[in-house]
Amino acid sequence: MTRDVEERVETLWAAATAGDEYAAADAALAALDAGMPMETLLLDVVAAVQSRVGREWAAGRITVAQEHTATAVNERVLATLAHQPSTRRGPEPGRGRITVACVHGEWHAFPARLLAEVLRLRGWHVDYLGAQVPAPHLVVHLHRTNPDAVALSGSLAPRLPAAHAAITSCQAVGTPVLAGGAAFGPDGRYARLLGADAWAPDACAAADLLAGGPPPRRPATGRPADAPPHLAGPEYAALTDSAPDLVRGVAEELARRVPELAPAYAESRLEHPVEDVASIVDYLRAALYVDDPELFSSFMGWMAEVLTARGIPARVLLPVLDALAERLPGSPRALVMLEGARDVTRRHRMGDHWTRR
Repeated sequence: MTRDVEERVETLWAAATAGDEYAAADAALAALDAGMPMETLLLDVVAAVQSRVGREWAAGRITVAQEHTATAVNERVLATLAHQPSTRRGPEPGRGRITVACVHGEWHAFPARLLAEVLRLRGWHVDYLGAQVPAPHLVVHLHRTNPDAVALSGSLAPRLPAAHAAITSCQAVGTPVLAGGAAFGPDGRYARLLGADAWAPDACAAADLLAGGPPPRRPATGRPADAPPHLAGPEYAALTDSAPDLVRGVAEELARRVPELAPAYAESRLEHPVEDVASIVDYLRAALYVDDPELFSSFMGWMAEVLTARGIPARVLLPVLDALAERLPGSPRALVMLEGARDVTRRHRMGDHWTRR
């Protein structure tokens, strides 16, 4: 990162976290006026600031409200840059058409919007559909526009079943799918498992991949392809059906076992513990869907770090895992995943320092 880029990042960071969208837009436009290429501004400055927003929230250095505010400011900056006369070039002849959409249930639309703007810069005709697009509505759009490919974005692993439905639905009408986002794993393993035609880790990589041409079109079959046998298996289906009651029961058990937890959450300004229990169940479901214990244990390690950063010890996760195991005796794969998550959580106990104020 050059010194100029570093300075632009710091300026935009200050404006975004202050909630000053006018100062943020001015900072971005000043970078353009100084000769910074638009793609560099988008990928090395705006995207870098947005990544920092997520890291700072996870570390407990900014609040949820500040995270939402900074994200909203960055989205405004993207919109401002997209409407600059110097960037409003039409699609290049012969380049093609790409639909960019988020998986159903996925509200983190910033990565998808960033990709849409980079692809437009590179001459593609882009249809940006935004956050949480249900698969049936996505298919209707494909019938109407006949794009060369769909770029499907997902940030959270619990959206993988919905991503699978979208991938197979798009392919059933002959449209190839490029998957991207953290939900698909750091190496794209879940994109491959779910049958995506291609995967890219970020907007730049996706644009570079498409520069060689979209993935080949598929014959339209009119029906989704068969899923691997472990996807949506009996354990996943049972956990999905029982999830609401399971979350409620485990949250009540947690309140009995760790009565001091409610005041600790109030002091740290986190959501109610039931929200964390629901997230744990969602990630366990996702891990069962893709048959990968590492997905669940990695999430539990991340959650332990987030709680610890807010003064809540990682050890409070152990009774959650125990209560889940007690309620899932007929789910052997889930029990293995829960035990692996216990090991991760126990390692975090070494650094617990819970100070009662």
